[in-house]
Amino acid sequence: MSENKITVVTEMDRTKYLTKIYAGGHFIYADEPESAGGTDEGMAPGALLLASLGSCTAITIRMYADRKNIPLDGVKIHLSICNEEDMSAATKISRKIEFEGTLSTGEITRLLEIADKCPIHKMLSNPIEIDTTIV
Repeated sequence: MSENKITVVTEMDRTKYLTKIYAGGHFIYADEPESAGGTDEGMAPGALLLASLGSCTAITIRMYADRKNIPLDGVKIHLSICNEEDMSAATKISRKIEFEGTLSTGEITRLLEIADKCPIHKMLSNPIEIDTTIV
């Protein structure tokens, strides 16, 4: 198994819910909306989860289309998930994919198959164990 791991550091001070996220030399914020007591200066954690799936799906499709010379001009991924209070072991994410370009039915079918091969899709489709320790 590869020793390369995806690592992220998140930190929060006394600023209500505004969270700094560092990964691979990049920086973003997560937050909660004002209606939940946050400052609404970043995406909510659930939106970040969907953003991870959407961006991974789009990148995986683009890589495949480029390798196979499929005339894909663009791809848009629409994602949604239920509210946090409705989540359970059977929680479902709705993903709708919109392709731009002059594509055959066969190319569209293959790109839809490739969408499920994105690493984040694979991760979310399998049981995930979270091991928490104190540093």
